[in-house]
Amino acid sequence: MNDLMNDLMNDLMSDPMNDLEGITVIALEQAVAAPYVSGRLAEAGARVIKIERAEGDFARHYDQLVRGQSAYFVWLNAGKESVTLNLKDSNDAALFRNMLGAADVFIQNLAPGALDRLGFEPQQLTRDFPGLVICSISGYGETGPYRTQKAYDLLIQAETGLCSVTGVDDELTRVGVSVSDISAGMTAYQDILQALFARERDPEHKGRIINVSLYHATADWMNVPYLQHRYGQFTPQNNGLKHPSIAPYGAFVCGDAKQILFSIQNEREWKDLCHQVLNDETLTSHEHFSNNSRRLEHREELEQLIIKNFAAFDREQVIERLAAANIAYGRVSDLDDLANHPQNRFRNIDTPNGTVKALGRGALIEGKENTSLSVPELGQHNEKIREEFGI
Repeated sequence: MNDLMNDLMNDLMSDPMNDLEGITVIALEQAVAAPYVSGRLAEAGARVIKIERAEGDFARHYDQLVRGQSAYFVWLNAGKESVTLNLKDSNDAALFRNMLGAADVFIQNLAPGALDRLGFEPQQLTRDFPGLVICSISGYGETGPYRTQKAYDLLIQAETGLCSVTGVDDELTRVGVSVSDISAGMTAYQDILQALFARERDPEHKGRIINVSLYHATADWMNVPYLQHRYGQFTPQNNGLKHPSIAPYGAFVCGDAKQILFSIQNEREWKDLCHQVLNDETLTSHEHFSNNSRRLEHREELEQLIIKNFAAFDREQVIERLAAANIAYGRVSDLDDLANHPQNRFRNIDTPNGTVKALGRGALIEGKENTSLSVPELGQHNEKIREEFGI
């Protein structure tokens, strides 16, 4: 028997997709930030039970573009079980409490105070279930003058100043994905794993309360421009696809109207660009371009020279020259380019409406990622969950 158990444990330890095998996560969640966290825990092998309203997580209805389903919901909810509960109903509330009693992690992103009003105040939950790791995600945090203010991703991008360093000149823009939601989700994931690790080392096996906000997670990422501004009286300019302090470093249109972005990091690379790409050695000694400071001062003139040169070639021809000169570059890709990029990894996600081919995760663990996860239908596991945790 001991040999069998050892073999089983070795199998689990050898498969990185089962690292969180035996961990149960209860996720009272909606939208993006909290589902991001629980989705990552599910990918690592945890059992994740997603609690939804009768009408479902409203992220199910963001769009219908992925086989009639929402792109966000498909991306964030694979590998979970779905149960519909009404926590204002005494029977469902009792069922929910039983679920928490069997859980290792509880994640919620209701409005601040909503959980308390339902009778599940986090401090009380830690007394009732000492080993439970509780993670609450909100817009602005549990304290402070903005704690009750509504907060969505773009609002937070604007409030933290992220939009002020994104865009061109006075035309501010949002980051094109829900970066504030994702940053909060990543922060929560890190702190939940830290809490689980600490619990394993604690003789009393105690959990902890974690509070994450979209505002603070995004503001943390804004530390570089903040520190530059506060201590150096320097405010980064909105340069679009141009580096604020290096020239040439930015995007340029080629003869086929496609853009290439390249970077010059030092004077040697500047000479290589002039000799091997632009085919004009005189530029290296031109008084306007003799060093980076001068090139920044005369950036518009320099960029016009490069644009004129690139106009004679399509993007792939320009890339050949940049590669031959060992100059770093990147295509300014559109979504067609991304979909067909040769560096892509893909994973299949099973959904109620068929299999979806999604882009792979950012990391491989021992050369693997979890590719066997399914997106649940709304309330798909109602009967199973009620039977397992019912009174």
